[in-house]
Amino acid sequence: MTKYICIPCGYIYDPEQGDPDSGIAPGTPFEDIPDDWVCPICFVGKDEFDELK
Repeated sequence: MTKYICIPCGYIYDPEQGDPDSGIAPGTPFEDIPDDWVCPICFVGKDEFDELK
C-alpha cells in the first residue's frame, strides 16, 4: 500500500498502521480516509499530503 507524507510537518501516513487515535483502522488506504480527516501532528487536511515515492 502507498504511504503519504504531510508536506508541512513530515508525518507519514502508513495505511498498514492507519491512524487509530483518529478512528482510521489499520489497512485503510489513504484514498478511503474521510475528507474531513486531518494530520494528527499539524492538523492540516488531506490536500496537504503527497504520495511518498
